[in-house]
Amino acid sequence: MMLALAGYPLGLSFAFLDPAHDAAAGQVGELVTGSYCDHARLAELADRSDLITFEFESVPDSSAAALASRTEVFPPPKALAVAQDRLLEKRLFQELGIPAAAYAEVGGPEDFQPAWASLGRPARLKSRRLGYDGHGQAVVAAAEQLEGAWLEVGRVPCILEEEVPFERELSIIGVRSGSGEIGFYPLAENHHQAAVLRLSLAPAPEVSGRLEQDARGISQAIMEKLDYRGVLAVELFQVGASLLANEIAPRVHNSGHWTQDAAVTSQFENHLRAGLGWPLGNSESTGPCAMVNLLSTIPDQSRLLAIPGARLHLYGKAPRPLRKLGHVNVASPDPGAVTASVERVGAVLGVDLPKPRFKGSYWPR
Repeated sequence: MMLALAGYPLGLSFAFLDPAHDAAAGQVGELVTGSYCDHARLAELADRSDLITFEFESVPDSSAAALASRTEVFPPPKALAVAQDRLLEKRLFQELGIPAAAYAEVGGPEDFQPAWASLGRPARLKSRRLGYDGHGQAVVAAAEQLEGAWLEVGRVPCILEEEVPFERELSIIGVRSGSGEIGFYPLAENHHQAAVLRLSLAPAPEVSGRLEQDARGISQAIMEKLDYRGVLAVELFQVGASLLANEIAPRVHNSGHWTQDAAVTSQFENHLRAGLGWPLGNSESTGPCAMVNLLSTIPDQSRLLAIPGARLHLYGKAPRPLRKLGHVNVASPDPGAVTASVERVGAVLGVDLPKPRFKGSYWPR
């Protein structure tokens, strides 16, 4: 839906494939309802489209590859395949020399003891596939807990990953065109609630120039290796003055939603520009911004809209526990005003949001 809203002013039109008959995107374009594996529906989408993209990394890479045999698809299906499999993702980081948490492969019970011995410390068992928003993982404090953790994640192939004592979670949103033109948005700092993103601060407070450059270097290496086209998010852990890569997301990303109201060009528009082979737009921030996800229920809209600097984005989705129903971007040239308004957003939502550490001397950056 947000890709279409960014694309209509550029003269583009859209059709969507989604399993849900009430998918949010149906509000702004033609909706083809069907499974992502339904070859007839995939063919229908291909016949209607000059260019196809995806915004959900659980779309089967085989479906993306099938579409790519009929029309243009971006990002490349091979990027989708890597993002869907934590083992392939880890191997990509290793190949590129990108720092990441230590891990061991766990195909089944026969790997429990060797995997634990290779790490020898508290770890997290993660299913190789379908681990979105904290699903498919379990904390393991001792070797004897591995069997229970494996049952908990569904008795599927996994990786065992060391627990990282990180200081904060960050993400870098990059974009690359087919011609190799690359742009980056400033690092964002991310805070989660029950493993679901609740708050992003951008540009991330208290980030050194070196940290920003390291993040861009990680993103660029991945995009160039995958011959990438479109927006790519890389989720990172900050440990001291260093970064560890956690995951990649080959799509427009929740931690980049702030770009709608506080960047020269949003991630959604730049994703479309990259896919179409158009010049990328300026990805600079226009000032400090906090993005707050609306989870489970929609609060009183009039109270949110009364908050200075608040911009409301609702998705038209039915409420359910921890579902992302929309977000609020709070932006202002005054860092103190952003902090004050985020506190008011938290009061409306009835939750304690982390206090942004934006400082008066912080902006411009």
